[in-house]
Amino acid sequence: MDIAVIGGTGEEGFGLTLRLARAGRHVIIGSRYEEKGAGAAEKARGILGGNAEVDGTSNQLAAEAGEVVFVTVPYAGQADIYRSIKDNVAAGRIVVDCTSPLATAVGGRAWQVIRPWHGSAAEAAKALLQQGVRMVAAFHTIAGEALQNLDVPLESDVFVCGSDAEAKAAVGELIDQIPNLRWVDAGDLSMARIVETLTALLVSVNRTYKVHDSGFRVTGRDTWGPPGA
Repeated sequence: MDIAVIGGTGEEGFGLTLRLARAGRHVIIGSRYEEKGAGAAEKARGILGGNAEVDGTSNQLAAEAGEVVFVTVPYAGQADIYRSIKDNVAAGRIVVDCTSPLATAVGGRAWQVIRPWHGSAAEAAKALLQQGVRMVAAFHTIAGEALQNLDVPLESDVFVCGSDAEAKAAVGELIDQIPNLRWVDAGDLSMARIVETLTALLVSVNRTYKVHDSGFRVTGRDTWGPPGA
């Protein structure tokens, strides 16, 4: 399975690239500029060594090649990025939106949120793409810095939202391949309206305690994953 990471030169996108490639996946980094994507891929291969499969190109070419497409861009540029890749993401593809609508997009604070017109950034993204694209929202509570620090095990659960159970399970399978991460089915895509705001909560906790990688663990059972499993 080829995985595209749109905005893969940013902190979160590059961290996801490292973690997924380390798990044995072929990752294609997308950037506004093809040469920047290629440079980030070279950097990732240098960090991972061995036979790590990481390539880099433009956002459009990455989106076209990826069977699963992660979009890891700041909210301020989210709409423009989705418009730019709309024609490259065919119906049936899984798109994972990782955007949190933080108030920094309009000059506010990172621990404040704004409410997108569609209810959540993921729902707004879905409205910009072709019909039939399978939208999932995830990775709002995993810090980019933590993703990039391969020497430190991750400790957070990943809330996954979406109305397509098979698409959520496919994303969950990728999450399970990252050591110590667990995925929790948080319900329909509309639940992203709540999950996306948790980023601001963690920013506030990090700020209060002067840490960088606070997260969430859900209690109640030993394993989560698909409901009924």
